[in-house]
Amino acid sequence: MYDVIAIVGATGAVGRIIRQLLEQRNFPYERIKFLASERSAGSTITFKGEEHPVELLCPEAFADIDLAIGSTPDPVAAEFVPWAVERNCVVVDESGYWRMDPKVPLVVPEVNPEALANHQGIIASPNCSTTQMVVAMKPLHEAGRIRRVVVSTYQATSGAGVAGQAELKEGSRAALDEQTYEPSCFAHPIAFNLIPQIGSAKYEGYTSEEMKMVYETQKIFDDDSIQVCPTCVRVPVSNCHSESILVETERPISVSEARELFAATPGIVVVDDLSAGRYPMPHECDERDEVFIGRIRRDLSCENGLAFWCVSDNLRKGAATNAVQIAEHLVARQAAV
Repeated sequence: MYDVIAIVGATGAVGRIIRQLLEQRNFPYERIKFLASERSAGSTITFKGEEHPVELLCPEAFADIDLAIGSTPDPVAAEFVPWAVERNCVVVDESGYWRMDPKVPLVVPEVNPEALANHQGIIASPNCSTTQMVVAMKPLHEAGRIRRVVVSTYQATSGAGVAGQAELKEGSRAALDEQTYEPSCFAHPIAFNLIPQIGSAKYEGYTSEEMKMVYETQKIFDDDSIQVCPTCVRVPVSNCHSESILVETERPISVSEARELFAATPGIVVVDDLSAGRYPMPHECDERDEVFIGRIRRDLSCENGLAFWCVSDNLRKGAATNAVQIAEHLVARQAAV
């Protein structure tokens, strides 16, 4: 057990869910600290029925902390994580800053928990769109080795934070009232619209969000030969990312075998009955920790191809839940030593 733990970015949207999960899952610790920027430092947080002060995020704050879960923007993570590691604090980091560092394991506990053995004080949690996809890929990759993935994402506005969700609500209200509304969070109106760009322009017309899915998938599976062709789209949904995924495997996997593999995998829930209108939808997956899969079918264009639909709460499994699960695995490994 880690005696003193901390949540960095404790007052943010993901930080709030991390707090809820630590309480609900009875995460073991002797003392807990909540750290945040100057804007939130000095306020109080209610946790397990007690009031806790929010302390300023600074180097000295990590003097007595054994384990920290951080949910901060990249520039903040770049600065605070070395402060923590220098003071022998292990950090589970949600930001994108450390993910592709070759010395930092990038972990989804259902997929590559063995990577935790090689950490040097920092463990990275993947991008939310990558996380749900690799959970879905794992049983198929073990059964037939995935060679290629074509994925189109339908990403909720919560992926852009509270401001993104507010802009969806306010923009929708304005559109329904036939009033003008100038977006500030997104580059274009999100209400009654789709935006086929998330992140900045990168390699050969792909965006930064799309290239994260390429590089992170290859790192998590430790296999640079897996080819990933992603298209990431922001959609007018408040929460939960959806993905249309097509995988090509080395050996053919039938629909019935795929359904059995998915159903037998911890963390996956199969909802797949097209005739009854049953398939995963954001509205029904909200505030759930699992990855939901449906519309499983043979790819008509590829002999060894499978297509399926995948939905997950991006604030939970895509962020907070995955980080807490990593922390739980660290505790279990520590207890086993």
